[in-house]
Amino acid sequence: MLICRQQESNMTDFARLLHADGPNPEHAAALQLYGRFVGDWDAEITAHGSDGTKHVAPGEIHFGWVLEGRAVQDVWMIPRPAGAPAFPIAGNWYGTTLRVYDPTIDAWRISWFDPGRSVFRQQIGRPRGEDIVQEGTTEAGELTRWSFTEITGDSFHWLGEARPAAAADWRLIVDVRARRHKG
Repeated sequence: MLICRQQESNMTDFARLLHADGPNPEHAAALQLYGRFVGDWDAEITAHGSDGTKHVAPGEIHFGWVLEGRAVQDVWMIPRPAGAPAFPIAGNWYGTTLRVYDPTIDAWRISWFDPGRSVFRQQIGRPRGEDIVQEGTTEAGELTRWSFTEITGDSFHWLGEARPAAAADWRLIVDVRARRHKG
């Protein structure tokens, strides 16, 4: 019983040390690029096969302030519930993104971790007009572009695209329509 209480106490301490109540005042305006997503979201995910097939599944996304309010972290769970049968094309996601604003480059350093699928991505994110565009490269040299578009206070459209290094065109792999969770 003591071990269980100690583990519970450690988790509480960890959560308290990780989470923050809001953006750090030092860069509060810049932090709102992703900070506006803080909260819980219901999502409809569409995976697009290279042969034109499509598969749709529900999911959920949760954003929160972390690291003294200097970063935004999220958890993406697709499909919902976690542990559901494999989602065709895109696979099941249970991963997290850490988004850290870097004032030295006036952009965001982004790391995605999905240990269940062994997918790890590094990107740089910046506003582009009304959208947010994150760009990076996979271990195999394929370019990635993840975009938040059609952003409102209660919804956004997220596009996950890839392009082989030698190709001219981007290929849509996944798109997500998210709505802020009510209740």
